[in-house]
Amino acid sequence: MPKKPFYSEGLYFSCIRCSACCRYESGYVFLSKTDVQGLVQACKMEYGHFAQVYCRWVSMGGGHERLSLKEKAGFDCIFWSDGCTVYRNRPLQCRTFPFWASVLSSQATWKMAQSGCPGMGQGEFHSGEEIEACLAEQQAEKLISRKNSGMRGV
Repeated sequence: MPKKPFYSEGLYFSCIRCSACCRYESGYVFLSKTDVQGLVQACKMEYGHFAQVYCRWVSMGGGHERLSLKEKAGFDCIFWSDGCTVYRNRPLQCRTFPFWASVLSSQATWKMAQSGCPGMGQGEFHSGEEIEACLAEQQAEKLISRKNSGMRGV
């Protein structure tokens, strides 16, 4: 019988909106069509203009790229300004933190992530089933990608 994941009995987490996950370190917020639709609506912009202002293509190797949010100087998220300016429409990747496969791969990785996030290990209880649902939603969400044509821009 396979061993249950360490989070199967549930974990505690409440976002306290400290912005630790949104600032100071370089990273990628990969986007799906659903994410972009919500952000376009929140920004009251057309897709093309939104993509030029807020997005970048990130090489994934093998000639493939994924659409990601840009970062400001200092590695702050493009939507961070004294907090998340699109919190209600933030991408799935942001909404499901810290319940990511990479963070949940072991209890050690959870504890390492917990050291940088004051909301982890306290607050709201999330059942193992709820955590599995977050992982499944992320797995099912199709991220925007393209074959690199060698052209620059979005």
